[in-house]
Amino acid sequence: MTMPPAASPLPHDASWQERSVLPADHGLPVLADVDVVVVGGGAAGVAAAVVCAEQGLDVVLVEQYGFAGGAAVAGMSGTICGMYLAGDHAAPQQVVHGFTERFRVALHDRGGLTPPQRYGRTWASAHDPVVWREAADDLLERAGVRVIFHASVVAAILDGDRHLGVAIESKAGRTAVHARRTIDASGDAAVVARAGGRYRYGDGGRIQNPTMFFRLGGVDTDAFWAEFGDDTISPPAVSQAIVAARATGADLPRDKIWIFATTRPGELMVNATRLTAADGRMLNVVDPEDFTIAEVRGRRQVRAYADFLRGAVAGCADAFVVDTGVEAGIRQTRSIEAVEMLTNDDVVACRKRSDGIVRSPWPIELHDGAAPKLHWLIDDWYDVPYLSLVPEAGEDIIVAGRCLGAEHEALASARVTAQCFEYGNAAALATVRSLRGDVPYRAIRGEDVRADLVASGSSI
Repeated sequence: MTMPPAASPLPHDASWQERSVLPADHGLPVLADVDVVVVGGGAAGVAAAVVCAEQGLDVVLVEQYGFAGGAAVAGMSGTICGMYLAGDHAAPQQVVHGFTERFRVALHDRGGLTPPQRYGRTWASAHDPVVWREAADDLLERAGVRVIFHASVVAAILDGDRHLGVAIESKAGRTAVHARRTIDASGDAAVVARAGGRYRYGDGGRIQNPTMFFRLGGVDTDAFWAEFGDDTISPPAVSQAIVAARATGADLPRDKIWIFATTRPGELMVNATRLTAADGRMLNVVDPEDFTIAEVRGRRQVRAYADFLRGAVAGCADAFVVDTGVEAGIRQTRSIEAVEMLTNDDVVACRKRSDGIVRSPWPIELHDGAAPKLHWLIDDWYDVPYLSLVPEAGEDIIVAGRCLGAEHEALASARVTAQCFEYGNAAALATVRSLRGDVPYRAIRGEDVRADLVASGSSI
């Protein structure tokens, strides 16, 4: 496999070429010629597309599934994390607003969001994935975004180092979307990689484990919460019972599991699995074979954890698996080499900066190894620099979402849903500045994007 210079390889050999570029005279039928193409309809992509369209730009959003939501819906990650301070607070203290708050309200008003639930030393709210899709549909439609579901990007269209749009593939064939600006909200830096841009995989190629979320129905939730406690992170007695069951051969690799109430009666959302290859090898879900292994092994682990909960935890005796994610939950794949990287030290030191465009109070939540590791940011947050969204090379492209330029531990904090909404918000407002001023993304001052975000209601 041929990789961009200095990129980290996949964990084992792959047989395809990532770089895929077409020239301006590509010869494909042109499906649309617009101001902005947004690739990916997760939290970052929805925010980016809606905000760009509301600013009067012509926008096409391309999404591989038949719905918006990305990891939050297809991966069933299920919570809006990153809104609240960590600390010994009796009630949640929200410090992230902007598009995040706008979407939170849209979910809440449709009955699709729980109140904040205790997660260790912070809080998170669980959402209904069906309502998430509906809220996104309404926002996109009202803003006038042209949405193309069931299509995947197969090539970047370039003139030298300038991005002119993307080629997409669907059951109808291959077509082109021409655009003056590209927002790569794929989560995997798919457009940057196709264009040959540099990126990294975590810490020298080591990335966070994927997982498989599931929903458990038929639960006596009163009995369950009375035993489990009011923290969504498993209490010691449950973790000890998992260790004992594993000693008898049960496929329960994680001791610390996280269980949330949902908006539906008698139902829980469970984050318990840890997915590796049979030999313990790390899985990189950019590789479709690894992705397949993650999903097959994930569904098996779901059954194992459901069996454990039925036999060992109060309220679960009659429980059943309602559903798993459409895909394995992806925490990390490619991170771009950005003009400026968000560093591990930035996060640990809770660094504030004048060019920061997103604040994050979320802990470093690192799923890399035998057990999740949490480093709390108590009563504080850090700012993510604007230029971490701008690739070090290439013109007329910006990223939004978990593929921002970040070091390994930093990404374990910066990748969560509330921040992804705000990355999309920031990328959109930078795009407006880039188009209206006819200036490159890297020439835009982060301070100016920050001011635009504050004016639109973001907390930063």
